[in-house]
Amino acid sequence: MKKVVVLALALVAAACSALGRQAFLEPVVNLRDVNVKGLGLSGGQLEVQLSVYNPNSFRLDATRLTYRVFVGDSVGLATGALDTQTTMQASDSTIVTIPVSFTYAGLGAAARQILQTGSVNYRVAGDVTVGSVIGNFTVPYSATGRFDTMR
Repeated sequence: MKKVVVLALALVAAACSALGRQAFLEPVVNLRDVNVKGLGLSGGQLEVQLSVYNPNSFRLDATRLTYRVFVGDSVGLATGALDTQTTMQASDSTIVTIPVSFTYAGLGAAARQILQTGSVNYRVAGDVTVGSVIGNFTVPYSATGRFDTMR
């Protein structure tokens, strides 16, 4: 009898977890701003601001954010992780600031686009680990856009 109860509880827990994942909507991440914090002989430091929108009807607590920044579709500019807890309220946007170190080798493609057009196409991808009332999830994100230096 104990085995039947344990099996039933395990099935209920698995079903609740599956339903929770279906109810979870992926956060929407967009690049908001980039500020140069320092330049050196081989590279520099940026402060990147991301706008993270939580489309869910419940609060999310992000505990880890990984990122890869690309110029255009494929030229890698920076990678890293942020392990600071950030709370995103239901149906609201939160600004997340990420320190990014880069080398001039990865910055060349971006500089060419900025010099030619005053803007640069980008792609930001990674994953975010969030805790919510329905469990913890690690979900991927990817966003593309155009950063205009004239705004």
